[in-house]
Amino acid sequence: MKLLVIGSGGREHALAWCLAKTPGLQKVFVAPGNAGTAAERGLENVAITDLDALADFAEEEKVSLTIVGPEAPLAAGIVNLFRARGLKIFGPSKEAAQLESSKDFAKRFMSRHGIPTARFASFSERASAHAYVDQQGAPIVIKADGLAAGKGVVVAMTVDEAHAALDRMLPAEGQHAPQGSRQAQVVIEEFLEGEEASFIVMVDGKEVLPLASSQDHKRIGDGDSGPNTGGMGAYSPALVVTPEVHAKAMREIILPTVRGMAAEGMPYTGFLYAGLMIGKDGSVKTVEFNCRLGDPEAQPILMRLKSDLFTLLDHAVAGKLDQVEASWDRRVALGVVLAAANYPATPRTGDVISGLPKASEDSHDSHVFHGATSERDGQTVTAGGRVLCVTALGDNVKQTQKRAYNLIIGIHFDGMQYRHDIGHRAMPR
Repeated sequence: MKLLVIGSGGREHALAWCLAKTPGLQKVFVAPGNAGTAAERGLENVAITDLDALADFAEEEKVSLTIVGPEAPLAAGIVNLFRARGLKIFGPSKEAAQLESSKDFAKRFMSRHGIPTARFASFSERASAHAYVDQQGAPIVIKADGLAAGKGVVVAMTVDEAHAALDRMLPAEGQHAPQGSRQAQVVIEEFLEGEEASFIVMVDGKEVLPLASSQDHKRIGDGDSGPNTGGMGAYSPALVVTPEVHAKAMREIILPTVRGMAAEGMPYTGFLYAGLMIGKDGSVKTVEFNCRLGDPEAQPILMRLKSDLFTLLDHAVAGKLDQVEASWDRRVALGVVLAAANYPATPRTGDVISGLPKASEDSHDSHVFHGATSERDGQTVTAGGRVLCVTALGDNVKQTQKRAYNLIIGIHFDGMQYRHDIGHRAMPR
């Protein structure tokens, strides 16, 4: 049996690493992969990104199942293409992936189906967007409508910040989008107070299998300071997701979303990620939807998964998720992202990475997942913003933190930056 994982980041490394444990597996192809997947036993990188060429490859290699990691191929319709050719693939169709590819679509969908979320308004013209911000005041949240690799959100604490974000995201009056491209649009939302958590499930069109809870750390600096990023680290389980919050998220957000998508003729299959805002009063609202595993949430979640991932995916593709359960390591998993110089604005690439543990040196309690790396002259170099995710398991958050940060001590590349407080919200106060 052969499997194919599409993508080149840390989430895809974690998926492929987890799938490589499948009994009877011949190989996991990763397209295009990175320097980490190239060095991992049982994985093989394939330098293909074109969707038709990927379908041809899956056909030629008799790939049993393809798993899509990132959002861009989903939004481009890779699932529709594979299904039309009779190829097994796990992920939402192009139509269902609008839950992530269009913030405006997601907000209107939630409004239609009574799914709790922040009040919002959508704009494509600067003048009316600026007027709305002046009327609402700050803090306020500005979101670019389309895909933005986790960086299209500005939490503006002042009206001036909000206006600056609008000027960046929307064209000036009289400017038009290039022919063939979609018109720029923003969604402006009320600022929600509370604690965020990542609630990720697998969906087969009808049935839902929740994964372990997790909490991401979006801002670049310690103490949640500085600009938003795609995520600087995560841990699982998230203490803030109590049994009551879990039940409420399933009842008020996940199940109505799955039923609503089916009712609107876009049955949802794939990973579904709901970013939750949990209020002090126990209320749960939807910050956003992603149509994939989170990154860096995937790394700690998959470190804790004891069940065979392929079995879960196979049941999901067959529409039989109600026939399986996922079992989890009771321990805490925690991942710390090592980011490139100048991330998140203009990450520098090409810096040589030293001190990486060899794949054989990784223990069952830790793993260094590659996010943005490549090979150059026999050396591993940085190739993007979030370079590595150093992930560990431990009996409690403190022990796990210590294990992960001790691993980081030996790793170096020029300009390396990381947070020193991943998991701080779960520490005793």
